[in-house]
Amino acid sequence: MVNLIPPPEDVMKIMVDTGAYRKGHFIYPNGKHASHYFQMPLAFRYYDNARILSVGLSRMFRLEKSISSRLPKVSVISPSPGGIMVAFGVREALGAQQIYWAEMEEGKRQFRQYMSDYEVYPAIIVDDINRSGKAIEETIELVKELGTEVIGIGTIAKFEDAPDEFGGIPAKSLLSFDVNFYETEDEWRNSRSASESEEEKVRF
Repeated sequence: MVNLIPPPEDVMKIMVDTGAYRKGHFIYPNGKHASHYFQMPLAFRYYDNARILSVGLSRMFRLEKSISSRLPKVSVISPSPGGIMVAFGVREALGAQQIYWAEMEEGKRQFRQYMSDYEVYPAIIVDDINRSGKAIEETIELVKELGTEVIGIGTIAKFEDAPDEFGGIPAKSLLSFDVNFYETEDEWRNSRSASESEEEKVRF
């Protein structure tokens, strides 16, 4: 029998095999240092992987009667263009009728113009990774401004210290990973996870 929800070890193997999971010395946009980084699009560039991950996440939603009972009149929404691949995969697997994504413009997350002129179905918010929860929180607020409710939230992977729920809605994920962040380079170099790698600034 095919396992429609891949176990965390299988998800991690996809990340490692595709180079989506990286080790080294990474400086995040907030200035913090870490020894690990996920570049999720590298996993999704292979169709079979994208299908396994998207179907797995969609299955977690379908198992929730409060969500499955509302299909197909559901929208799947990504907080940013980076999550579009996940959104399209989940939408296809669920048979949801709408798909949207937010974009950053002048430092603010927002939808394209004229969204408020049309009915947006109850929303499932999906993304490739949940690092701090900020992008999801901002997208929830955008959805509420449209007068639409959020009925589900999920990502392919999440950091262990990222929120597990938003406003009482559980945040589903296929993989949870413990990433230790350090405020300074000295703190990072004195940690057990430090290596001789050259520092690399990451944009997301």
